[in-house]
Amino acid sequence: MAVELCLLLLLLCGSTVSEVQPLHKPPPGTLDFGFVPAKTYDTNAYHEPGPIGILFRLVHSFLYLVQPNSFPQDLIKKLTQQKFGNVQGDYQKLFLSQLQAIYYEIGFIVSAALGLLFVLLLPLVGLCFCMCRCCDNCGGEMHQRQKKNADCRRGCFAAFLFVASLIISIGVLCAYAANQHLTSQVRGAKNLVHSNFKDLRIFLNDTPGQIDYLVSQYNTAKNKALSDLNNVGPLLGSRVQERFAKEVRPALDAALTMAGAIRETKEALENVSVSVEVLQEGTERLHSNLTDVKIHLSNTLSDSACSAAQAASTCNIIRNSLNQLNINANFSGLPGVSTQLAKVNDVLKIDLSSLVQKGYAAFNDTPDLVLNQTRNILSDIKNLLDLIGSNITSFTQMLPVQKILADLTIYLTQSEAYVQDYFPLVEQYDFYRWLGCLILCCMVILILVFYYLGLLCGTCGYDKHASPTTRGCISNTGGNFLMAGVGFSFLFSWVLMMTVVITFVTGGNVEKLVCEPFEDRTLFKVLDTPYLLNRHWRNYLSAIVLKNPDINLTFEKVYSDCKENKGIYTTLHLENLFNINEFLNISMYTEDVSLKIEHINVNLSNIVLLDEIGKRNLLDFSSSGIDGINFAAYLTEINKSVTKVDLLSFANDLEARADQLPKGALENALKGHANSIRMIHNQQVVPLEQAMSTLNQSIRLLQRTSSEFMVKVRNVISAVDAAQFLISNDASLVIIQETKKYMDMIIGYFEQYVEWVKESITMEVAACKPIANVIDTAVDIFLCSYVIDSVNSFWFGLGGCSIFLIPAIICAVKLSKYYRRMDTEDVYDDSVEQW
Repeated sequence: MAVELCLLLLLLCGSTVSEVQPLHKPPPGTLDFGFVPAKTYDTNAYHEPGPIGILFRLVHSFLYLVQPNSFPQDLIKKLTQQKFGNVQGDYQKLFLSQLQAIYYEIGFIVSAALGLLFVLLLPLVGLCFCMCRCCDNCGGEMHQRQKKNADCRRGCFAAFLFVASLIISIGVLCAYAANQHLTSQVRGAKNLVHSNFKDLRIFLNDTPGQIDYLVSQYNTAKNKALSDLNNVGPLLGSRVQERFAKEVRPALDAALTMAGAIRETKEALENVSVSVEVLQEGTERLHSNLTDVKIHLSNTLSDSACSAAQAASTCNIIRNSLNQLNINANFSGLPGVSTQLAKVNDVLKIDLSSLVQKGYAAFNDTPDLVLNQTRNILSDIKNLLDLIGSNITSFTQMLPVQKILADLTIYLTQSEAYVQDYFPLVEQYDFYRWLGCLILCCMVILILVFYYLGLLCGTCGYDKHASPTTRGCISNTGGNFLMAGVGFSFLFSWVLMMTVVITFVTGGNVEKLVCEPFEDRTLFKVLDTPYLLNRHWRNYLSAIVLKNPDINLTFEKVYSDCKENKGIYTTLHLENLFNINEFLNISMYTEDVSLKIEHINVNLSNIVLLDEIGKRNLLDFSSSGIDGINFAAYLTEINKSVTKVDLLSFANDLEARADQLPKGALENALKGHANSIRMIHNQQVVPLEQAMSTLNQSIRLLQRTSSEFMVKVRNVISAVDAAQFLISNDASLVIIQETKKYMDMIIGYFEQYVEWVKESITMEVAACKPIANVIDTAVDIFLCSYVIDSVNSFWFGLGGCSIFLIPAIICAVKLSKYYRRMDTEDVYDDSVEQW
């Protein structure tokens, strides 16, 4: 009942995951659902024996020598099937299976047989030995014959006995260490058991919180979806806008550029008109001033001073250069641009830039347009998301989690109380076992004490000059100690060996048939054999847990998954027991959300990029007649200089020639005229040159752009019409495509939530590490590491002691003859020797 309740609780962890495959690819954006809350388990299912581990490994090596065969899977399967009645009785097969078992156990059987032979024969031999000695045979006669190699024999027997005693001492130390290790581990097992129960309690208490956390994280996906729904304008509207922006923005940019070109054209025409007017007035005034300068210079040159021989040539040169003082460019004949300027001014009466900005504003209002036109649909979607969340919450409230938890907690508490109540009894029985093993060790120690005392007293009290009948008391006592050790060896050896045989057969087989196959998980493979434990069930574990023997649920897979701390929902394949789809079908809700979103229909027909007035305005500008201006006439006059001669150069030359004349009124008059010419240049020629520069820039600008205006206007109008056509006719298709992407993004949040729940259920929720720890604690640590390793080490040490008692007995009996005081000795007659 408790197992079923536990499994039912753990399968509830999957109550928030859908088994339906996602209908859409997840969006690139990833939601952060955080980490499922989980506490750390205290139990460390690993045991390090410490220095005694060397002894354990030595025992394992000895067992491998005794039993080198691999784990008999097939044999175990056959015997188990016969045991549980899964195979019909066939005495021949049964006999063959028994033979195979005997062949597998041959090492243990032979060893046990030798041990039993030891148990039977050694006491019998001891009895016969005692009876024989009572009859003054078998060394019982207190007479020692003199031999030449007596000292060598005595030393060899003493050395052999010491070595045997030393080996027996090592064996009894190993047995005592194993006995103490088992007792200390049993006493410390209480904390390990408490730690496992604590982890199981954490396992049960944390599971509801983990379920609640999974359910609560639906709000993460929901809030993200609501956020995107509230921002449907910037998200969906911006996407639609970006699809049209490739066509619309260049068209509007070109129209806005054309509006700027119209203003530049007007400025250029105004500059031309003003510059021509300035040049015409300036050249007339300049012509008049230059004429006056020439008249004054002519009058000056008519002075009598120029008739002098020194001045005549200079005056003639100056007189001949007066024709250069004249204007060169004639702007009076240039055609005006007032007509073109008037037409452009008429065009500018309509603010084309404002019309284009309205087109920009209408296009940029697409997100707001989408938001306003989808307000009702988005409200329905939000209500649907709230309904999904309430359904999930109500479903989890229907689950009897608290009742199951209470039952499991009661069962766990009762189990822990049972263990706590019986643990003192276990410690009490372990004390009896410890005491019994200690008595056995004391038996061996007693024998060793007699042997060591015999060797000590015999060696220290031996006098090689004394005859066998005159040996000292200490030497005689040493011999008696040795014979006492022999006697106790005969008395205790069969008890020691019987204990060794029983513990050897039991501990060795448990090590080979349980511990080793558990370590390499071969034992689980045997348990997972189809129809092994029940001939009607293919998979025993799935039949017990899931009530369906056909589901592939194996002990090995469950143990491995729990060892890796995976969730118990996946470990036990609880999806076969609890159909989540019947209770929480997110795909049904996602379909509803998809239908709601697909009904979004945005009308962009109200967007007008450039109305007919703006287009007419562009056409009027292209027909303003700018291309009819006589640019050649303007450029011809502009390329001319203002005057035929550079007035500054002329003035400088005039002043230089005046310096060649004699000092007087003529020189001063010519220098005065030179200053007048410089003044005319600075005050009239320089402004005229600036006006000509302005005229040159404006005319060239008009000439460069006038030939392109017609083509550019047509291109602008064509681009605007194409963009307008795209919005008017392709908007529905674009909106459908972008709405599909937007829908995938919204639904993708819930698919991410489902995938996250699946992964959490698999790896994090109700992680069954404590179950694997309980198995490891019970089998690997307590049974194998604590009990079996200690028991095997105990019989290994005690068995070594028992075996080496035989050579110790022989050596002690032989050696005692050299230590004990004899009643008679060999006497040699001198006459006989002389004869």
